[in-house]
Amino acid sequence: MIHITLKDGSVKEFEAGVSVIDVAKSLGAGLAKAACCGRINGKVADLRTPITEDCHLEICTFDDEDGKKTFWHTSSHVMAQAVKRLYPQAKFAIGPAIKEGFYYDFDVEKPFTPEDIEKIEAEMKKIVKEKLPLERFELDVPQALELMKDEPYKVELIEEHAGKGEKISFFKQGEFTDLCAGPHLMDVSPIKAFKITSATGAYWRGDSSKATLCRLYAISFPRQASWKRTWQPLRRPKSATTADWARSLACS
Repeated sequence: MIHITLKDGSVKEFEAGVSVIDVAKSLGAGLAKAACCGRINGKVADLRTPITEDCHLEICTFDDEDGKKTFWHTSSHVMAQAVKRLYPQAKFAIGPAIKEGFYYDFDVEKPFTPEDIEKIEAEMKKIVKEKLPLERFELDVPQALELMKDEPYKVELIEEHAGKGEKISFFKQGEFTDLCAGPHLMDVSPIKAFKITSATGAYWRGDSSKATLCRLYAISFPRQASWKRTWQPLRRPKSATTADWARSLACS
C-alpha cells in the first residue's frame, strides 16, 4: 500500500499502481468528471499515470492553470482530427496549448478560407459528440517512424528524440493518432464550447528557411457560460465582403 497526501493535507491509502484518475474517482464523481490532469509532487502528470510510491497529489481542473493547458492540448487534437477528416492530404506539425487557448500548424496546399474554418468547427462538434476516449501508447523508434512515415514533421521530431534511448509516446482518439507526450483529458466530451479565432502563416520551427505552415488558433471551454463570460466569439463583420474576411483569416 502507498500513502497519498492530498491538497487539503489529508492522507489516503491506496494500492500501489493506482492511477491519478482513480484517486480522483475515489474522492468524488464530480471531481473525477472535472479532472484534467494531476500534479504529483508538484510535477504535472497525465490522468492515466500510475502512482507507485508515497507522494503529494493534486487533482487539477479547468480552474487550475495546468488543467487549462491540458484541456486546451486535448482540444488541439480534436481540431487536428477534424482537419484530417476534411483534408486528408494535410500534413501535421505541432499543436500545443498556449497562454489563451491553443494552435495547430498544418502543411496544406492552400490557406484555409472562412468557409473551411466553419467546416472544421462543425466537424469538431461531431467529434466531441462521439465522446472518443484518448488512449496513450508507446512504440520503439523504428515502429514510431513506420507509423508516422507519411508525416514528415513528425518523423523529424521522432528522429531528434531517437538518441535519448526512450520509447516514443502517442495518443489515439478514434481513427486519429498523434505523436504526443501528453497530458490529456480522458476523453473529448468535456469540450463544450470552442472557436477557431484566427489563421495565419508560421514557419516550421520559427525558421524562415523552412516551410511556411498554416496555423489555426483557437480556444475552448468546458462550459458554454464560461465561453460567453470570458471570450467574444470571432464573427464575420456584417459590412465585410467574403474577400475581406478571407484576407483577415488566410495564412500568408
